[in-house]
Amino acid sequence: MKLNLTKPLVIFDLETTGLDLVKDRIIQISYIKVNPNGVEERGNELVNPEKPIPEDVVALTGISNEDVKDKPTFKQLGQQLAQKFTGCDFAGFNSNHFDIPLLAEEFLRAGIDFDFSKCRLIDAQTIFHRMERRNLAAAYKFYCGRKMEDDFEAHRADQDTEATYRVLMGELDKYAPGANEDPEKVLENNMDQLAEFSKMNNNVDFAGRIVWGEVKDRSGKPVLDKDGKPQMTEVFNFGKHRGLPVADVLHIDPGYYSWILAGDFTYNTKQVLTRIRLREAQRG
Repeated sequence: MKLNLTKPLVIFDLETTGLDLVKDRIIQISYIKVNPNGVEERGNELVNPEKPIPEDVVALTGISNEDVKDKPTFKQLGQQLAQKFTGCDFAGFNSNHFDIPLLAEEFLRAGIDFDFSKCRLIDAQTIFHRMERRNLAAAYKFYCGRKMEDDFEAHRADQDTEATYRVLMGELDKYAPGANEDPEKVLENNMDQLAEFSKMNNNVDFAGRIVWGEVKDRSGKPVLDKDGKPQMTEVFNFGKHRGLPVADVLHIDPGYYSWILAGDFTYNTKQVLTRIRLREAQRG
């Protein structure tokens, strides 16, 4: 099945020094950029993380410190990648939970304000888990009819990217309208629906420090929009202001903003908070 695209879709995967969004770094990024006309562009880069790669990561990925010592840093690659990815949606396997947040951190560390809030984020793992609840190897066997180890080398970003692309296409084939009798297992070949289906939380920032909450009136009842749906606003999801609207806190406790900017929070959390602060300042 051909992807029904209104703008380019970047299917990608990362290998990293670890799983900490603040401390760890990318060592490999691989992507397939699928354009609405069907033309595919592939990229695969080893990245110098500017820190030692742990031995367990070397054993898992086969990527050593020697492999990346003469490779460009993410800061050196960042502008090129940002230009390639601007105006695109993104898809990956477990990407909404890890790869997108870490990529956002790397862009911000490189001084690049790449706005993922304007992108539709499609997670093939979330679709798979909500439909079948297994891992990438099982997904590949289930949707593609072959064992992943027969076709790919495990734990390499370029290999996992190719497998993820095939899994996503297999998912759209399997859950296409009319393809099966279960009405609950239907997915339209539509990037808006796939992005919505891939969501697992109501986070505003990737770390979940700020989340979407209902706007309440003075009596505590939800304020509805013109379509009769609850209006939503950003609220803090941690600390002494947990559950309070961010805009209100910025007015009553302006020092909280400075405390977060100086604290051990992800760059993305600080970026989201700063955008809300600037928006509120413009509103007066």
